[in-house]
Amino acid sequence: MTGKPEKPVGDIARQAKRMKINRDNPGPSPLRGIGTFGMIGWSIAVPTVGGAILGLWLDRVAPQDFSWTLALILAGVVIGGFIAATWMNKEGGGK
Repeated sequence: MTGKPEKPVGDIARQAKRMKINRDNPGPSPLRGIGTFGMIGWSIAVPTVGGAILGLWLDRVAPQDFSWTLALILAGVVIGGFIAATWMNKEGGGK
């Protein structure tokens, strides 16, 4: 033996428990935050752009007194907002 006392079993168990908790519940990370902003941005941008494209097509094919493009852009923003809110609630764990 090297003369150095070994760690008590209780200390090892506490350290292992802390390590498991830290691994299972990582703290806030700048990269995770950037990823979250990217996900929220895409979840709003994709339905909005899709609504604009569909609206432009409908304005040519089925013209109305109102603008299909503006109506579907607004619908895309609303749908994207709901998608983003749902995703944030799911990721946040309802905090």
